[in-house]
Amino acid sequence: MDDKTQAPVVQAPEWIIHPDASRWASAIASASADALRSDLAFGDGARLLVSGGTTPAPVYRALTLHGLDWGRVRVALVDERWLPPGDTDSNAELVRETLLDGLAAAARFEPLLMPDRSLDETVRAANRMARPASVALLGMGPDGHTASLFPQAPSLAQALGANEDYISFDAKGCAGAGAWPLRISITPAGLAKARHRLLLVRGEPKRRLLERAIAGSDALELPVRALFALPGQPLQIHWCP
Repeated sequence: MDDKTQAPVVQAPEWIIHPDASRWASAIASASADALRSDLAFGDGARLLVSGGTTPAPVYRALTLHGLDWGRVRVALVDERWLPPGDTDSNAELVRETLLDGLAAAARFEPLLMPDRSLDETVRAANRMARPASVALLGMGPDGHTASLFPQAPSLAQALGANEDYISFDAKGCAGAGAWPLRISITPAGLAKARHRLLLVRGEPKRRLLERAIAGSDALELPVRALFALPGQPLQIHWCP
């Protein structure tokens, strides 16, 4: 088994505590906008990696209020459920509804799902399109998964040790995957290329889970631990009650 799945070198994350959900969303949006603005000032463009789920939606809505050169920003997903393109349960639809609006409507969106492509073809296309991101906005489930890296899944060890940015992921038998066990997910190798990585969490149960994750090192038990071993800037954990 790859060493990355057994004993990652843990880098202490930076905790940023917010008093309430409104200021939590506003602060994360501002930090993300600052990272994008910096890359836009010194390069040809910027790239924003975003996650699905209900937690980040207020952040995306707050981000649409920031005046950036959105036409030079590419928005991509860290993961996706294997569904028909346009399915209302897809992460892409959440992003379209909450982020690609207002000032951010000019951003260029790169969904993972495309018509008439097999899962393998979709993963190959995702890896061709992958580029280093200015900022990656990540979440964590109550089982310790991040992106679509679910604990105890058949594909987890392979994903943690992969060199590719994206892989297909089989989460069969994982309760956290719900009705969508087949996924496309970014890997730790893909996230390592992001200049800033922000983990968006709310509530005491997730705070306790993160404290437990930081105290250990087995990413097979809690895949979120893989984020602590990535090079570059330490992970920022943005938490509110």
